[in-house]
Amino acid sequence: MDPINGLDARALDRARVSRDARFDGRFFIAVTSTGIYCRPVCPVRSPKRAHVRYYPTAAAAAEAGYRPCLRCRPEAAPGTPAWLGTSALVRRALRLIDDGCLDGESVESLAARVGIGTRHLDRLFVAHVGATPVAVAQTRRLHFAKRLLDETALPITDIALAAGFGSVRRFNDVFRGTYGRPPRELRRLRSAATADAGEIVLRMSYRPPYDWAHVREFLAARALPGVERVDADGYTRTVALGGRHAVVRIAPVVGAHALELRVRGAFPGDLFQLASAARRMFDLGADPLRIAASLRRDPLLGPLVRQRPGLRIPGVWDPFECTVRAIVGQQVSVAGGRTLAARLVARAGRSAAGCGHGLSHLFPTPADLAAADLDGIGLTSARIATLRALARAAADDLDFSSGADEVMAALLRLSGVGDWTAQYVALRAFGEPDAFPAADLVLRQMAASNGVPVTPRELARRAEAWRPWRAYATMHLWRAAGASRPSRTRAAAGVFNRTGLRR
Repeated sequence: MDPINGLDARALDRARVSRDARFDGRFFIAVTSTGIYCRPVCPVRSPKRAHVRYYPTAAAAAEAGYRPCLRCRPEAAPGTPAWLGTSALVRRALRLIDDGCLDGESVESLAARVGIGTRHLDRLFVAHVGATPVAVAQTRRLHFAKRLLDETALPITDIALAAGFGSVRRFNDVFRGTYGRPPRELRRLRSAATADAGEIVLRMSYRPPYDWAHVREFLAARALPGVERVDADGYTRTVALGGRHAVVRIAPVVGAHALELRVRGAFPGDLFQLASAARRMFDLGADPLRIAASLRRDPLLGPLVRQRPGLRIPGVWDPFECTVRAIVGQQVSVAGGRTLAARLVARAGRSAAGCGHGLSHLFPTPADLAAADLDGIGLTSARIATLRALARAAADDLDFSSGADEVMAALLRLSGVGDWTAQYVALRAFGEPDAFPAADLVLRQMAASNGVPVTPRELARRAEAWRPWRAYATMHLWRAAGASRPSRTRAAAGVFNRTGLRR
């Protein structure tokens, strides 16, 4: 059989027999004698090897005719790594599906958005994911619905809506066809009792190790007063949902390889979008073993990777917000950038009363930013002009829901935005594993051998050995720079430097 996510048949067998949690979500096990597919950590008795089939994704196993296991709950496994396969086009299409593209649009529309024909898109998905886009979308909807059944007290009607089904009847039919019984028979009430009134709680699994301390510290240094709060327990923020707003809180689950997402004020139809954004912001799809195995061979990165093998990319909730904050924070310290961004929120953001946790505002929308008077808050006229250009572009033709490459190209067309900013947005807003701000001064200093920072071109050439994980290499170097020079808080670790702005 062909390798799956870099694992050959012998490695797959060993991972299955050992029930090693590090491989959870990297592949799925189907059993021909029962017609069921499971996670590698399933506690049931191991089947005979002759009855075992391996699949790269849950969607591939479902498309082959297998039903999800009710014991190990494949829907609760860590998500398939975002870099599954080698096709950037497939990654972009997977992100669009994850954001609900096929809930209200056709496969033809999805193919058009990624710039290829429907048949070619199907072929690429079968080659890289093991299932068609339609099968991936349906498995995504069913798995999310099953999690809501197990982990919340939401009514069946609300669950069908949240999972993207057009009607309860359609939801019941698909659910019965997949699980062999209606959703009401599978309802559990385990986690619902722990939630406050009006609050929805979901668990989001990840592959260990996970360096929560670094993520929390990184986000705390940049948290926007009134919009975000980071404390010893977790991360809380306001989120705009059309004309409404919600409050989300993400915190680690003690004794489990998972983070807990708490949502208050959202409609059922908002839940999947919120869960997807939370997973992306906290980099829960990463495969730390695979990343570490690649980077630890490098003499510069090896010691850093061994010291922090679970380092993740702390993201930003929204790409537009990330871009604004990157532009505002250039050429100032992290604390200075946060101060300027807080002033911008106070001037242009909308009030979000009653949120608690010290939260009072929503981050400005493009329309809010375009209409706001930003004079007198400490920004230069050039920076204000760049923000206005960004707001106009976001209102017109800059689609932040498209792929990272398209967004980066559009940002670089704006006056005042350079490659550093575009790469920073790709790294933190999109979680692109190979994003790399080669012009960053901290990275250039860390790569120096004689104390003199290397040039961006020299650094880019040096970083070729770090592909396709240059974003993680960046985080390791930023972290190391911050630890070795605690008094210097410039850039992302680090220094926001002149090269972030186009002259």
